[in-house]
Amino acid sequence: MKGLWLENNQLQLRTDIPVPVPQPGEALVRVLRAGICNTDLELKRGYYPYTGILGHEFVGVVEQGSDNLLNKRVVGEINAVCGYCRFCRRGQPTHCENRTVLGIVNRHGAFADYLCLPVENLHPVPENVSTDVATFTEPLAAALEIQQQVTLCADDRVLVVGDGKLGQLIAQTLALTGCELLVVGRHRDKLANLEARGIQTGLVDAVRDRTFDISVDCTGNPEGFAIARRALRPRGTLVLKSTYAGNLSLDVSSLVVDEITLIGSRCGPFPAALELLAAEKVDVKPLIQAHYPLTEGLAAFAEAQRRGVLKVLLDVSEV
Repeated sequence: MKGLWLENNQLQLRTDIPVPVPQPGEALVRVLRAGICNTDLELKRGYYPYTGILGHEFVGVVEQGSDNLLNKRVVGEINAVCGYCRFCRRGQPTHCENRTVLGIVNRHGAFADYLCLPVENLHPVPENVSTDVATFTEPLAAALEIQQQVTLCADDRVLVVGDGKLGQLIAQTLALTGCELLVVGRHRDKLANLEARGIQTGLVDAVRDRTFDISVDCTGNPEGFAIARRALRPRGTLVLKSTYAGNLSLDVSSLVVDEITLIGSRCGPFPAALELLAAEKVDVKPLIQAHYPLTEGLAAFAEAQRRGVLKVLLDVSEV
């Protein structure tokens, strides 16, 4: 089968990859569509040592596996877990000590004709949700994870730093809480997507220091972190929603003096994400920048790496 293979920080299109064989409890999924994520770009830059097929945002059709999912469109949670370690027993499977992670840790990913995941990871796509839209389920679930970790009130002042793909999803989900929300970025055209939904936006100079209860850094760069940190009042909460390829320098003393709560946030609830997409409470269509066939995957990555580009989708196969 075809697939985008990463090895020694080099990406190549291979056509000689064996079709994966599902293990007991797993399903074989034919990939329809897959989205290129910033994490994929960071892996290519060396964020984490990985060799294999990249990709973890996908929609596919089950060809082998559970009878109730056969021939249905599905999306899939990316962490394949053991079920018996201390985190699994505590109901925190995304931190399973023995997990593999689709396209990230010891499990081939979605930038290929086929992938395998445990049946329990798969969720049927509602009929009224298009394949393009459903491809956003994984990052939308990650956006919703913030609300699993932080209690938000209507009078909370919340700042989102970053107008990229994830920042846009986070902004839309936080806006549904009724909080006093401001989203800042550097691209007026991207901010316009949020303004059209009634969300207050501005450039980075619109942020007043020490005035926000909660700030969310979606930039993945030190400058974005610094803005999010400066914005917080004492005893505020800083949510980190991006991976950083390099080391981040920070003033730990100020965190102590201001008693800042620092929260890392990643994977989130798929059912809630699918419900939002089905109810059209979140609009992801303006985030789609380009489509490429899998055979042009290298060009797709080059496009995704261009500054300011939003979501690039790979068209792998048809329903």
